[in-house]
Amino acid sequence: MRPVMPSLEETVGDLLRARKLKLVIAESCTGGLVGDRITNFAGSSEYFLGGIIAYAYEAKTALLGVPRELLLQHGAVSEKVARAMVRGARKRLDADIALALTGIMGPGGETPSKPVGLVYIALATGSTELCRKFLWHGTRIENKNSSATAALTMLKDYLVQTA
Repeated sequence: MRPVMPSLEETVGDLLRARKLKLVIAESCTGGLVGDRITNFAGSSEYFLGGIIAYAYEAKTALLGVPRELLLQHGAVSEKVARAMVRGARKRLDADIALALTGIMGPGGETPSKPVGLVYIALATGSTELCRKFLWHGTRIENKNSSATAALTMLKDYLVQTA
């Protein structure tokens, strides 16, 4: 019989637990999906402080401290806003590591320079800040799932590379 491989969420949890790191997530386009996946496993409270779902500009400003001028100048779906979201989440909950996701899931909402499926995912620690751009081509639900998986993969890869 084949051994069962741990899921991505379990692997991330094991890595966070082993390093005694606390995670927070700021989600916009995924609406809490990443946090949901993290908390599917008993014991996740050992490493997951919580999540902030900041969908509208007002929530990004009030809950994460994203400057309104930044949102107006670059739009919510931008690298600059993703980085501001991840910094704000980490600071607000005093976490060791944070993730932030912002994007356009579709089917509408695109602009000439920002197509449906465009997502920015940021990761921040006390000494590191990363941001990656993705472009998905699925349905709204597929794009949300792809974004959540990409965020968890980005976190796992970071934890493995810095171990």
